[in-house]
Amino acid sequence: MRRLTALVPALLLAGLSVPALAASITVQGEGEVTATPDTAIINSGVTTQADTARDALDANSKAMDELLAALKEAGIEKRDIQTSNFSVNPNYVYSDNRDENGYSLPPRINGYQVSNTVTVRVRNLDDLGAILDKSVTVGANTINGISFSVADPSELLNDARREAVKDAREKAELYAEAAGVTLGDLESISESQNSSGAPPYPMYARAEAAAEVPVAAGEMSFSVTVNVEWDLTNKAD
Repeated sequence: MRRLTALVPALLLAGLSVPALAASITVQGEGEVTATPDTAIINSGVTTQADTARDALDANSKAMDELLAALKEAGIEKRDIQTSNFSVNPNYVYSDNRDENGYSLPPRINGYQVSNTVTVRVRNLDDLGAILDKSVTVGANTINGISFSVADPSELLNDARREAVKDAREKAELYAEAAGVTLGDLESISESQNSSGAPPYPMYARAEAAAEVPVAAGEMSFSVTVNVEWDLTNKAD
């Protein structure tokens, strides 16, 4: 019995030495800014077909040389042109006929197709319509799509970060006031970001282009989401 009596004060003392868990609040804030794109990305190229792979390749190379020369003449620098796909494939013809054993006949090759596409970065959007028109005129028969971007979005993202932190703080102060406490020290900030604009859209080449192609760049949005944690203190503290 004497041993139990000695343990009780020790346990009570140990319980008093455990600190209370600090109260905190974590709030998500969002910031978004918009801007007009200043850069366009075009995926354009040439697809040719012929009876032999050699003939298809020769025709494709000739057309691609003319396309690259037209892009250079339009002011596109070498660094802004990059081959994105090159392929040589046979064209197969399938038959519904069967052999004497009832098996389907194998496909036969009926010529070859060569495709060569390049990704082109256009830094002056005022020239975009004329570049598209010129590309089709000299032989580009594949334009897979156009996307737009901002060349240097760093300042836009910084503005979005400021807005996101401001939004998070306003929310946290509102919650703290409603709960009868105040914000204490800031403990942590984490972020995620996103940019969006009009999705790339396909364009199909015409045999002849009589006028400059109309293109609208629209606007892009840059958004940042932050998760911010603050300590909470009682107003009386």
